[in-house]
Amino acid sequence: MNGITFAEPNFLYLLILIPLAIILYLLKQQNASASLRMPALSPFYGSKRTFRHYLRHILFALRVLAMTFLIIVLARPQETNRFQNVSTEGIDIIIALDISSSMLARDFTPDRLKASKNIATEFISGRPYDRIGLVVFSGESFTQCPLTTDHAVLINLLRDVDCGMIEDGTAIGSGLATAINRIKDSDAASKVIILLTDGVNNRGNIAPATAADLAKVFGIRVYTVGVGANGVAPYPVQTPFGVRYQNIQVEIDEDILRNIADKTGGSYFRATDNDKLTQVYQEIDKLEKSKIDVTQFSRTEEKYLLPALLAMILIFVEVLIRQTILKNLT
Repeated sequence: MNGITFAEPNFLYLLILIPLAIILYLLKQQNASASLRMPALSPFYGSKRTFRHYLRHILFALRVLAMTFLIIVLARPQETNRFQNVSTEGIDIIIALDISSSMLARDFTPDRLKASKNIATEFISGRPYDRIGLVVFSGESFTQCPLTTDHAVLINLLRDVDCGMIEDGTAIGSGLATAINRIKDSDAASKVIILLTDGVNNRGNIAPATAADLAKVFGIRVYTVGVGANGVAPYPVQTPFGVRYQNIQVEIDEDILRNIADKTGGSYFRATDNDKLTQVYQEIDKLEKSKIDVTQFSRTEEKYLLPALLAMILIFVEVLIRQTILKNLT
Protein backbone atom coordinates (compact mmCIF):
# COMPACT_ATOMS: atom_id res chain seq x y z
CA MET A 1 0.00 0.00 0.00
CA ASN A 2 1.47 3.39 -1.00
CA GLY A 3 0.66 6.73 0.61
CA ILE A 4 2.18 10.17 1.15
CA THR A 5 2.60 11.17 4.78
CA PHE A 6 4.47 14.00 6.51
CA ALA A 7 7.14 13.45 9.16
CA GLU A 8 6.66 17.02 10.51
CA PRO A 9 3.00 17.83 9.70
CA ASN A 10 2.87 20.83 12.07
CA PHE A 11 4.86 22.87 9.56
CA LEU A 12 1.88 22.67 7.20
CA TYR A 13 0.11 25.22 9.41
CA LEU A 14 2.49 27.78 7.88
CA LEU A 15 0.45 27.47 4.66
CA ILE A 16 -2.03 29.82 6.34
CA LEU A 17 0.51 32.59 5.63
CA ILE A 18 0.07 32.15 1.86
CA PRO A 19 -3.50 33.51 1.54
CA LEU A 20 -2.61 36.28 4.07
CA ALA A 21 0.35 37.32 1.91
CA ILE A 22 -1.90 37.40 -1.18
CA ILE A 23 -4.48 39.58 0.60
CA LEU A 24 -1.80 42.03 1.81
CA TYR A 25 -0.33 42.23 -1.69
CA LEU A 26 -3.71 43.03 -3.24
CA LEU A 27 -4.40 45.72 -0.63
CA LYS A 28 -0.98 47.21 -1.25
CA GLN A 29 -1.67 47.41 -5.00
CA GLN A 30 -4.98 49.19 -4.41
CA ASN A 31 -3.39 51.77 -2.11
CA ALA A 32 -0.31 52.34 -4.24
CA SER A 33 0.33 56.00 -5.14
CA ALA A 34 2.87 57.61 -7.40
CA SER A 35 6.08 58.87 -5.86
CA LEU A 36 6.50 61.51 -8.62
CA ARG A 37 3.72 64.07 -8.95
CA MET A 38 3.06 65.90 -12.21
CA PRO A 39 1.16 69.23 -12.72
CA ALA A 40 -0.80 67.65 -15.57
CA LEU A 41 -1.35 64.12 -16.94
CA SER A 42 -2.45 65.14 -20.43
CA PRO A 43 0.89 64.15 -22.03
CA PHE A 44 0.31 60.56 -20.87
CA TYR A 45 -3.26 60.17 -22.15
CA GLY A 46 -3.51 57.35 -24.67
CA SER A 47 -0.26 55.65 -23.61
CA LYS A 48 -0.50 51.87 -23.30
CA ARG A 49 0.80 49.72 -20.50
CA THR A 50 3.71 47.51 -21.52
CA PHE A 51 4.11 43.84 -20.67
CA ARG A 52 6.60 44.88 -17.98
CA HIS A 53 3.72 46.43 -16.05
CA TYR A 54 1.98 43.06 -15.82
CA LEU A 55 5.18 41.09 -15.51
CA ARG A 56 5.98 42.71 -12.16
CA HIS A 57 3.14 40.68 -10.59
CA ILE A 58 4.93 37.52 -11.70
CA LEU A 59 7.63 38.24 -9.11
CA PHE A 60 5.10 37.99 -6.31
CA ALA A 61 3.52 34.85 -7.75
CA LEU A 62 6.92 33.15 -8.03
CA ARG A 63 7.75 34.10 -4.45
CA VAL A 64 4.43 32.72 -3.15
CA LEU A 65 4.90 29.42 -4.98
CA ALA A 66 8.46 29.16 -3.71
CA MET A 67 7.24 29.74 -0.12
CA THR A 68 4.59 27.02 -0.58
CA PHE A 69 7.12 24.45 -1.73
CA LEU A 70 9.57 25.39 1.05
CA ILE A 71 6.86 24.83 3.66
CA ILE A 72 6.17 21.41 2.13
CA VAL A 73 9.90 20.64 2.34
CA LEU A 74 9.92 21.58 6.04
CA ALA A 75 7.00 19.16 6.61
CA ARG A 76 9.13 16.34 5.09
CA PRO A 77 6.80 14.44 2.75
CA GLN A 78 7.40 10.68 2.77
CA GLU A 79 6.07 7.73 0.81
CA THR A 80 5.52 4.53 2.78
CA ASN A 81 5.37 1.16 1.05
CA ARG A 82 3.79 -1.59 3.14
CA PHE A 83 3.96 -5.30 2.41
CA GLN A 84 2.22 -8.22 4.11
CA ASN A 85 3.42 -11.79 4.38
CA VAL A 86 0.43 -14.00 5.23
CA SER A 87 0.75 -17.58 6.41
CA THR A 88 -2.34 -19.63 7.23
CA GLU A 89 -3.20 -22.79 9.07
CA GLY A 90 -5.72 -23.98 6.51
CA ILE A 91 -9.10 -25.49 7.21
CA ASP A 92 -10.70 -27.77 4.63
CA ILE A 93 -14.50 -27.63 4.58
CA ILE A 94 -17.05 -29.70 2.66
CA ILE A 95 -20.64 -28.44 2.53
CA ALA A 96 -23.05 -31.36 2.13
CA LEU A 97 -26.37 -29.92 0.96
CA ASP A 98 -29.73 -31.71 0.83
CA ILE A 99 -31.45 -30.99 -2.51
CA SER A 100 -34.52 -33.21 -2.08
CA SER A 101 -37.89 -31.85 -3.20
CA SER A 102 -38.82 -31.01 0.39
CA MET A 103 -36.18 -28.25 0.24
CA LEU A 104 -38.66 -26.28 -1.87
CA ALA A 105 -40.80 -25.61 1.20
CA ARG A 106 -41.63 -21.95 1.73
CA ASP A 107 -40.97 -21.60 5.46
CA PHE A 108 -37.76 -19.86 4.31
CA THR A 109 -37.52 -16.96 1.86
CA PRO A 110 -37.85 -17.66 -1.02
CA ASP A 111 -37.57 -21.36 -0.13
CA ARG A 112 -35.26 -23.61 1.90
CA LEU A 113 -32.88 -24.47 -0.92
CA LYS A 114 -32.38 -20.95 -2.27
CA ALA A 115 -31.96 -19.57 1.26
CA SER A 116 -29.39 -22.28 2.01
CA LYS A 117 -27.48 -21.47 -1.18
CA ASN A 118 -27.50 -17.71 -0.58
CA ILE A 119 -26.32 -17.97 3.02
CA ALA A 120 -23.71 -20.61 2.13
CA THR A 121 -22.39 -18.21 -0.53
CA GLU A 122 -21.85 -15.51 2.11
CA PHE A 123 -20.07 -18.05 4.32
CA ILE A 124 -17.76 -19.11 1.47
CA SER A 125 -16.96 -15.49 0.56
CA GLY A 126 -15.97 -14.78 4.16
CA ARG A 127 -13.30 -17.52 4.26
CA PRO A 128 -10.78 -16.62 1.52
CA TYR A 129 -7.93 -18.71 2.96
CA ASP A 130 -9.74 -22.05 3.24
CA ARG A 131 -10.29 -24.82 0.72
CA ILE A 132 -14.00 -25.50 0.41
CA GLY A 133 -15.92 -28.13 -1.57
CA LEU A 134 -19.56 -29.01 -2.22
CA VAL A 135 -21.46 -32.30 -2.09
CA VAL A 136 -25.19 -32.54 -2.87
CA PHE A 137 -27.52 -35.37 -2.00
CA SER A 138 -31.14 -36.44 -2.13
CA GLY A 139 -31.89 -40.10 -3.05
CA GLU A 140 -28.23 -40.35 -4.12
CA SER A 141 -25.19 -38.16 -3.65
CA PHE A 142 -22.37 -36.76 -5.76
CA THR A 143 -19.60 -34.16 -5.62
CA GLN A 144 -20.61 -30.87 -7.20
CA CYS A 145 -17.21 -29.28 -6.53
CA PRO A 146 -14.05 -30.78 -5.00
CA LEU A 147 -12.00 -28.89 -2.44
CA THR A 148 -10.76 -25.66 -3.97
CA THR A 149 -9.51 -22.20 -3.12
CA ASP A 150 -11.13 -20.85 -6.30
CA HIS A 151 -14.25 -19.67 -4.52
CA ALA A 152 -15.63 -17.94 -7.61
CA VAL A 153 -15.90 -21.31 -9.37
CA LEU A 154 -17.36 -22.91 -6.25
CA ILE A 155 -20.03 -20.21 -5.89
CA ASN A 156 -21.01 -20.55 -9.55
CA LEU A 157 -21.40 -24.30 -9.15
CA LEU A 158 -23.43 -23.75 -5.99
CA ARG A 159 -25.78 -21.44 -7.88
CA ASP A 160 -26.39 -24.20 -10.45
CA VAL A 161 -27.61 -26.62 -7.78
CA ASP A 162 -31.35 -27.31 -7.90
CA CYS A 163 -33.92 -29.87 -6.87
CA GLY A 164 -34.46 -32.68 -9.36
CA MET A 165 -30.80 -32.99 -10.38
CA ILE A 166 -30.78 -36.53 -8.98
CA GLU A 167 -33.34 -39.05 -7.78
CA ASP A 168 -35.54 -37.74 -4.99
CA GLY A 169 -35.28 -38.89 -1.39
CA THR A 170 -33.07 -38.16 1.62
CA ALA A 171 -29.90 -40.22 1.82
CA ILE A 172 -28.17 -38.54 4.75
CA GLY A 173 -25.70 -41.41 5.24
CA SER A 174 -24.70 -41.44 1.56
CA GLY A 175 -24.31 -37.64 1.47
CA LEU A 176 -22.08 -37.70 4.53
CA ALA A 177 -20.03 -40.65 3.19
CA THR A 178 -19.39 -38.84 -0.12
CA ALA A 179 -18.25 -35.74 1.79
CA ILE A 180 -15.94 -37.88 3.94
CA ASN A 181 -14.45 -39.49 0.84
CA ARG A 182 -13.66 -36.05 -0.55
CA ILE A 183 -11.92 -34.72 2.55
CA LYS A 184 -10.43 -37.76 4.32
CA ASP A 185 -7.04 -37.57 2.56
CA SER A 186 -6.62 -33.86 3.19
CA ASP A 187 -3.46 -32.78 5.02
CA ALA A 188 -5.14 -29.67 6.41
CA ALA A 189 -4.79 -28.87 10.10
CA SER A 190 -8.57 -29.10 10.47
CA LYS A 191 -11.14 -31.06 8.42
CA VAL A 192 -14.80 -30.06 8.66
CA ILE A 193 -18.10 -31.10 7.09
CA ILE A 194 -21.24 -28.95 7.29
CA LEU A 195 -24.28 -31.14 6.58
CA LEU A 196 -27.65 -29.47 5.93
CA THR A 197 -30.86 -31.48 5.63
CA ASP A 198 -34.56 -31.00 6.24
CA GLY A 199 -35.73 -34.60 6.48
CA VAL A 200 -35.36 -38.15 7.69
CA ASN A 201 -32.90 -40.66 6.23
CA ASN A 202 -34.95 -42.86 3.90
CA ARG A 203 -32.61 -43.77 1.04
CA GLY A 204 -29.06 -44.95 0.42
CA ASN A 205 -26.98 -47.97 1.39
CA ILE A 206 -25.00 -46.32 4.16
CA ALA A 207 -26.55 -45.63 7.55
CA PRO A 208 -25.89 -42.15 8.99
CA ALA A 209 -24.40 -43.71 12.15
CA THR A 210 -21.93 -45.73 10.05
CA ALA A 211 -20.90 -42.62 8.14
CA ALA A 212 -20.43 -40.79 11.45
CA ASP A 213 -18.08 -43.57 12.63
CA LEU A 214 -16.04 -43.13 9.44
CA ALA A 215 -15.80 -39.39 10.02
CA LYS A 216 -14.57 -40.00 13.56
CA VAL A 217 -11.88 -42.41 12.32
CA PHE A 218 -10.53 -39.83 9.88
CA GLY A 219 -10.63 -37.00 12.43
CA ILE A 220 -13.36 -35.05 10.64
CA ARG A 221 -15.69 -32.79 12.61
CA VAL A 222 -19.26 -32.72 11.33
CA TYR A 223 -21.60 -29.83 12.01
CA THR A 224 -25.18 -30.87 11.29
CA VAL A 225 -27.98 -28.41 10.54
CA GLY A 226 -31.68 -29.23 10.60
CA VAL A 227 -33.42 -26.89 8.14
CA GLY A 228 -37.13 -26.32 8.70
CA ALA A 229 -39.71 -24.48 10.77
CA ASN A 230 -41.29 -25.96 13.87
CA GLY A 231 -44.70 -27.49 13.18
CA VAL A 232 -45.89 -27.24 9.58
CA ALA A 233 -44.51 -25.64 6.44
CA PRO A 234 -46.05 -24.84 3.03
CA TYR A 235 -44.90 -27.37 0.40
CA PRO A 236 -45.50 -27.03 -3.36
CA VAL A 237 -47.87 -29.72 -4.63
CA GLN A 238 -48.70 -30.30 -8.29
CA THR A 239 -52.47 -30.36 -8.91
CA PRO A 240 -54.63 -30.37 -12.06
CA PHE A 241 -54.95 -26.61 -11.51
CA GLY A 242 -51.20 -26.01 -11.25
CA VAL A 243 -48.85 -25.78 -8.27
CA ARG A 244 -50.59 -25.29 -4.95
CA TYR A 245 -49.06 -25.00 -1.50
CA GLN A 246 -50.18 -27.30 1.29
CA ASN A 247 -49.11 -27.16 4.92
CA ILE A 248 -47.28 -30.40 5.74
CA GLN A 249 -45.74 -31.48 9.01
CA VAL A 250 -42.01 -30.80 9.25
CA GLU A 251 -40.08 -33.98 10.08
CA ILE A 252 -36.37 -33.73 10.81
CA ASP A 253 -34.50 -36.65 12.40
CA GLU A 254 -32.79 -34.51 15.02
CA ASP A 255 -31.65 -37.55 17.02
CA ILE A 256 -29.54 -38.81 14.11
CA LEU A 257 -28.15 -35.33 13.40
CA ARG A 258 -27.23 -34.84 17.06
CA ASN A 259 -25.62 -38.27 17.16
CA ILE A 260 -23.48 -37.50 14.09
CA ALA A 261 -22.34 -34.17 15.57
CA ASP A 262 -21.63 -35.57 19.05
CA LYS A 263 -19.72 -38.57 17.71
CA THR A 264 -17.41 -36.43 15.54
CA GLY A 265 -16.82 -33.53 17.92
CA GLY A 266 -19.06 -31.14 16.03
CA SER A 267 -22.36 -29.48 16.95
CA TYR A 268 -25.99 -29.73 15.93
CA PHE A 269 -28.02 -26.65 15.01
CA ARG A 270 -31.67 -26.10 14.18
CA ALA A 271 -32.49 -23.35 11.69
CA THR A 272 -36.16 -22.39 11.52
CA ASP A 273 -35.86 -19.35 9.22
CA ASN A 274 -33.34 -17.33 7.20
CA ASP A 275 -32.04 -15.39 10.21
CA LYS A 276 -31.49 -18.55 12.25
CA LEU A 277 -29.65 -20.19 9.35
CA THR A 278 -27.42 -17.11 9.02
CA GLN A 279 -26.69 -17.34 12.76
CA VAL A 280 -25.80 -21.01 12.37
CA TYR A 281 -23.18 -20.23 9.73
CA GLN A 282 -21.85 -17.36 11.84
CA GLU A 283 -21.49 -19.70 14.80
CA ILE A 284 -19.67 -22.30 12.72
CA ASP A 285 -17.47 -19.51 11.33
CA LYS A 286 -16.47 -18.58 14.91
CA LEU A 287 -15.83 -22.20 15.90
CA GLU A 288 -13.67 -22.90 12.86
CA LYS A 289 -11.41 -19.86 12.55
CA SER A 290 -8.30 -20.16 10.41
CA LYS A 291 -5.05 -19.33 12.14
CA ILE A 292 -3.56 -16.46 10.15
CA ASP A 293 -0.08 -15.09 10.82
CA VAL A 294 0.46 -11.69 9.22
CA THR A 295 3.92 -10.14 9.11
CA GLN A 296 4.07 -6.51 8.01
CA PHE A 297 7.02 -4.85 6.33
CA SER A 298 7.27 -1.15 5.58
CA ARG A 299 9.76 1.03 3.76
CA THR A 300 9.76 4.83 4.00
CA GLU A 301 11.22 7.02 1.27
CA GLU A 302 11.76 10.78 1.63
CA LYS A 303 9.93 12.81 -1.04
CA TYR A 304 11.10 16.37 -0.24
CA LEU A 305 13.63 16.56 -3.11
CA LEU A 306 11.11 17.51 -5.82
CA PRO A 307 9.42 20.40 -3.91
CA ALA A 308 12.87 21.63 -2.80
CA LEU A 309 14.09 21.62 -6.40
CA LEU A 310 10.97 23.46 -7.57
CA ALA A 311 11.40 26.08 -4.84
CA MET A 312 15.02 26.69 -5.88
CA ILE A 313 14.04 27.04 -9.54
CA LEU A 314 11.28 29.53 -8.69
CA ILE A 315 13.62 31.62 -6.53
CA PHE A 316 16.25 31.61 -9.29
CA VAL A 317 13.68 32.68 -11.92
CA GLU A 318 12.44 35.49 -9.65
CA VAL A 319 15.95 36.82 -9.11
CA LEU A 320 16.73 36.52 -12.79
CA ILE A 321 13.63 38.48 -13.86
CA ARG A 322 14.19 41.09 -11.14
CA GLN A 323 17.81 41.68 -12.20
CA THR A 324 17.19 41.73 -15.94
CA ILE A 325 13.77 42.51 -17.43
CA LEU A 326 12.41 44.41 -14.41
CA LYS A 327 15.66 45.86 -13.11
CA ASN A 328 14.61 49.47 -13.64
CA LEU A 329 11.17 48.91 -12.09
CA THR A 330 12.29 47.28 -8.90
